[in-house]
Amino acid sequence: MSADRAALLAMAGGASLISLTGILVRYAQVPPTVAGFWRMAFGGLMLLGLLLAMGRWRPLPRRAWAFCLWPALAFAADLWLWHRSIHAIGPGLATLLANTQVFFMVAAGALFFGERLYGRFLAGVLLAFGGLVLILGEGWAALSAASKAGVWFGLATGLAYAAYNLGLKRAQREAPLAAEPVLVVSSLQCAGLLGLAGLAEGASFAIPDGRSLAALLALGLIGQCLGWVLIGRALPRLPVASVGLLLLLQPLLAFVLDVLLFARPTAVHEWIGVAMSLSGIFLAGLRPAAAPQGSVATSQT
Repeated sequence: MSADRAALLAMAGGASLISLTGILVRYAQVPPTVAGFWRMAFGGLMLLGLLLAMGRWRPLPRRAWAFCLWPALAFAADLWLWHRSIHAIGPGLATLLANTQVFFMVAAGALFFGERLYGRFLAGVLLAFGGLVLILGEGWAALSAASKAGVWFGLATGLAYAAYNLGLKRAQREAPLAAEPVLVVSSLQCAGLLGLAGLAEGASFAIPDGRSLAALLALGLIGQCLGWVLIGRALPRLPVASVGLLLLLQPLLAFVLDVLLFARPTAVHEWIGVAMSLSGIFLAGLRPAAAPQGSVATSQT
């Protein structure tokens, strides 16, 4: 198998695995904050064990530990918001809304790093939000207050997710040869922050039964280990456009699984809206050919 084809399969496999995370949150049957805590605790420890077994663990400089707090805080906010969005509007739409992080990433590049905004960005925004209007349609007025909050939680997830990606890049600059250890540290810090949030909410961290435990273990394994490892290894070996397109498998498969597993009622115009939104996300995330491949963020939600 050629290296390029192997990278394509790895990227597609990683995005497909991560598409299951929203489904697993529903199956876990624990409060949203608690699901996030166990995901990051299990996932961080699993990734640490994997790196130790492979001989790839590298101690981080003290300065890098401090910078890991930024992505940890941002991803704690991401999961806190996203899990509530999943419970309110389902994993499909919640995951689609979380992927609006592309828009926030590009906007941050323009505002804070002097990057140029291209016409395709505005076209992508209009296309994506036009698709969202089709998905919600005339049903917005009929939505419950909880469902409307779920939509806003989903959009806020995109903002938190973009902050996480920016913070992770900053932390990795402090330890450029230790990208995976940075993820371990930020994951365990994130678990600690979500644990504090759960205590403040008065939530119980008890895992109710074996099915819930299996879902939470799978959430940690898929969300923080296998999916990330596959995507992380494929990312430098693929063109930017290919990476962006393959990462769209995550929200697409999440939406399809939501329909199949949870009987989400979906009309034809909503499928058209999904296609429009995904196309807009892809269009807005494209970079000029000269841009570095690392400019496309990986999808870990």
